[in-house]
Amino acid sequence: MDFVKKHIEWLPVILIVVILGGSLPFKFSGAAQTDHIFDVVGQFLGLDFFRTSGGIIIGAAELVAVIMVLMPKMRGLGGLLTSGIMTGAIFFHLASPLGVTVQWMEDGQMQEDGTLFYMAIVALLSGLFLFTRNKEQVMSLIGKG
Repeated sequence: MDFVKKHIEWLPVILIVVILGGSLPFKFSGAAQTDHIFDVVGQFLGLDFFRTSGGIIIGAAELVAVIMVLMPKMRGLGGLLTSGIMTGAIFFHLASPLGVTVQWMEDGQMQEDGTLFYMAIVALLSGLFLFTRNKEQVMSLIGKG
């Protein structure tokens, strides 16, 4: 049981690395689905720069979160960053025209994918777990411990 308690946080770390890290090639390459998502969110927010650069901005933040959760001394802060990013993703899936199931045109064909919303929930919960498990570490990093 001690082994499990000691190493249990590797599960959420792996989930975050797979989910956020797996989306990075799409965010940095201008994939059709990513372009559509950030176009919709940018229109919703009224921010033209986010329509064209949102994928790169969020991708960069996700890359930082992935690196942080892989570093034991930064894991709690990486979990907090992951939670913040995923809270935003979930909010825009629910509150904007994006929807839970994203629909976009690619190569003249209508595509749809509902997995991004659910992966955001898994990443959010994983980030919250890492943050709460390492809360004292985070507080000492920000000077409150």
